[in-house]
Amino acid sequence: MGKLSIIREFLEFLRVRKKWWLTPIILMLFLLGALIILTEGSAIAPFIYTLF
Repeated sequence: MGKLSIIREFLEFLRVRKKWWLTPIILMLFLLGALIILTEGSAIAPFIYTLF
């Protein structure tokens, strides 16, 4: 439940402060982190790490 309140609070911050330009940055950071975590133990990991 704690994680959901953080997301809700972040969305409220974006709405009130009109900081919608932060949304793509946060989304890309989340997707890159998920990509690294999910491919960590797979056979394609060496190919993913060469992109960075």
